[in-house]
Order: sequence, then C-alpha cells, then structure tokens
Amino acid sequence: METLNFNDVFKSSFLEKTASFSIVDTLFGLLVAFGIGLLIYLVYKKTFLGVIYSHTFNISLIVMTMATAIIIMGISSNVLLSLGMVGALSIVRFRTPIKDPLDIVYIFWGIVAGILCGADFILLAVIGSIAIGLVLLFFINRITVENPYLLVIRYNETSIENSLEHVISGHAKKHSIKSKSVMPGNDYEVTYEVRVKDNDMSFINNISTIDGVKSAIMLSYDGNFTA
Repeated sequence: METLNFNDVFKSSFLEKTASFSIVDTLFGLLVAFGIGLLIYLVYKKTFLGVIYSHTFNISLIVMTMATAIIIMGISSNVLLSLGMVGALSIVRFRTPIKDPLDIVYIFWGIVAGILCGADFILLAVIGSIAIGLVLLFFINRITVENPYLLVIRYNETSIENSLEHVISGHAKKHSIKSKSVMPGNDYEVTYEVRVKDNDMSFINNISTIDGVKSAIMLSYDGNFTA
C-alpha cells in the first residue's frame, strides 16, 4: 500500500505553480504597468477639457493598468483559470456613466497597456503608450477646434424676429435655428446654434436691449448638451 506524504499532495498544484512563478518578472511587469499608468494619468490631466475634473477617475486609470497586468500574469499559464476569469468578468456590470467619449479612450488605453505588460510585451507597451500620449497631446492641446454656442432668446413679440436675425448674422460666422417654442403668456423661445467670430459674445448685450426681449442666454455647446 502506497503512502502519501506532503510533497505528493502539493507537487501537482502548489509547488509547480510556485516554481513557475517569477517574482522578479512580476515586479518588473507591475513597475512598467505603474509607469504607463502614471503616463496615462499625466496625459489625461493635461488634456482634460470637461467641466469638472475627476481626480478619482484619473487615479483609477493607474490602478486599472496594474490590475489588468496582474490578471494577465495570473491566467497566462493556466487555461482553467483563464476560462473562469472570462466567466467571472462576463457577469460584471459597470453602472458609472461615461459622459465624455474621450474617457473611453483612456480606459481602453489602460486596459491594453496592462494586457501587454502582463503578457511580457514590455517594449511594445512602452512604445505604444508614448505614441498614443503624443497623439493625444498634439491633437487636443495644439489643434484648436471651434465649438458652437447655443443662444437661447425669450421674447414676447414676433415682430422683433427680423431684428434678432440682423444682429446675430452681423456678429456670427454661421447660425441656424435649432428649435422654437411658444411659452405660456404668449412668450416665445428660440434656440440658435451660432459660431461667433473670435469668440466675441458681446453682441448678446445688443440683443438684450431690443424691445420685447425678456432674456438672452449663451451656452457652450459640444454636441452633448441636454436641457
């Protein structure tokens, strides 16, 4: 009758996995993932154009890069573990809304960099991350994009519409009516999409002085405005 000892019990699982695990390679991969995550952090902070900057979201990009690298390191040599990880991640639901499409780019960047670091493609991860960072810095900070404005005017006389058109066309490079509605009390509200010359919005003062105009509001518009 054969007897089992400690080595016989663990040699097929624990000891073999421990022997194939390299602490030096793991720490080096995590260090590179942290460096790339820090690069993503700095690029995001430098190129942020939104209304409210989220420091916690930016920090999560660093952690996401390192966590992805750890996952890839763990499943790269174990088929069963990789299948289990895929099944576990398939039931995860993220309920935090992503309002800026560019934020998705940074999330995907962090995941891809983490995958490459975990799969030991260190040089590809570094070169690719530097290239992506330079592209984002150039196109966001160096190239000026002219965003339109929404001009919301509330008035009580339809006879002043020609005067409004005259003032707007004299100061805007391009304008168009987006909506027009009738308010209670026979008031009217019209919304223009305007592109002003040299960001000059002083003409809104001229609009507010027209008889019959109750209010005039200028809003920055990036295509995702919701009332």
